[in-house]
Amino acid sequence: MNPIDLAFTPALEQARLIRSKQISPVELTELYLDRIEQLNPKVGSYYRIMAESAIADAKAKTEQLAGDVSEFPAFFGVPISIKDLNPVAGEPCSYGIKAAKNRIAEEDDGVVAKIKQAGFVILGKTATSQMGSFPYTEPPGFPPARNPWNLDYTPGGSSGGAASALAAGLCSVAQGSDGGGSIRGPAFCCGLVGIKPARGRVSHAPVGDRLGGLATNGPLGRTVADAAALLDVMAGYVSGDPYWLPDPDPSFLASTQQPLGQLKIGFATTLPPLGEATPLCKQAVLDTLALLEAMGHIVDEVALPNLEPLIEPFTTLWQCVLAEANIPGFVLEKVNRWLLSRARRVDSGAYQRAISQTQVISRKLVAFCEPYDLLVLPTYMHPSIRIGEWAKLRPAKTLENIIQWIAPCPPFNASGQPAIAIPTGKFDANGTPLGVQLVGRPASEALLITLAAQLEEARPWRLKRPDIATQR
Repeated sequence: MNPIDLAFTPALEQARLIRSKQISPVELTELYLDRIEQLNPKVGSYYRIMAESAIADAKAKTEQLAGDVSEFPAFFGVPISIKDLNPVAGEPCSYGIKAAKNRIAEEDDGVVAKIKQAGFVILGKTATSQMGSFPYTEPPGFPPARNPWNLDYTPGGSSGGAASALAAGLCSVAQGSDGGGSIRGPAFCCGLVGIKPARGRVSHAPVGDRLGGLATNGPLGRTVADAAALLDVMAGYVSGDPYWLPDPDPSFLASTQQPLGQLKIGFATTLPPLGEATPLCKQAVLDTLALLEAMGHIVDEVALPNLEPLIEPFTTLWQCVLAEANIPGFVLEKVNRWLLSRARRVDSGAYQRAISQTQVISRKLVAFCEPYDLLVLPTYMHPSIRIGEWAKLRPAKTLENIIQWIAPCPPFNASGQPAIAIPTGKFDANGTPLGVQLVGRPASEALLITLAAQLEEARPWRLKRPDIATQR
């Protein structure tokens, strides 16, 4: 197998090749580090490349291959990236803040610990928007993360570096997080599979949840099976969690092979009061529906509830994270600085009202979805934007543009419902990918994964690769 094909081989297949001793963790890790050295200056996927520790870990794992491999964890020796909002012990964790570039984490985030236990080799820390606040990844003091499909365009955010790295073949799978579309949006922009798990599926241990249940860690993969298997790794209750879900039975990976009966599927391309998705994003939904109908499913257009009452309380909860972090405003970029000033004017009563309002609206949204097995929606309202496209706007206008663009994603962070973003295999005129999201009932990731795997089989998007990633 040539190096490019190996770099784009699914993570589960890489794990099989390692177990069968056809490749070693060292060979695979060195392959990705070489690709990172070549391409990261162009795509800005990684803030921190952990070459020394990655090679040391890969060498230790390669030596273990001499013994019995039957008890090895699922992803033994497979390289992965970690988003720079999640601490890795002994490594810098900047949160996209220039002043924190050299801030060393003292312990692993809980999800990082699970990733290590699964046998992964960590290649480095991927780029994030500052404090994870934005759907693009351009914090001051760092190079912007770029979309491998067109370097003039954003890979999304806040898991922009994770998606950029994965799409460019700079890791096997990637860890991300999603508080308002931060996994699904980058997956959409970069032609990947991104799962936002249901609330309580992935623990926030050891630090706890700072966003009132809006945010969760989750996987990005080039295939549905890879993303599902990584979700199996990340999922699970940790003692003391404020909310949790039972372990899936069968596993999420096994769900990719489950049969499906006829489903009742709702769809919408209009989000009141924000209007209709642009023609390309609307067509992505319609193309997916045509495929679903050909599979025998029942498809009905639905009128989504008015989402306007959610915008202000959601924004209040989101911006208050900046105040909770106790970060001085002068180290923040201008939109975060403006959001921080707004957050400081929110008293405890207003914050509690925002939580209550979000929960009331979420109840209505979950009830609306109950007659359907799932919904098919745009992931974002229009395709990827140019790097720096909104950089000169006033903060209020930037926020308005963000809300309009990412509108299909935050409602399901509020409701806690699972969602999965998948590509359609088609592209806009600028060469950036198009896709849709599937939104399920509470705790129904398995159904979404099963259907996404069937859609993937019908249109095998992973065979497409960015030109920059295939240059020898």
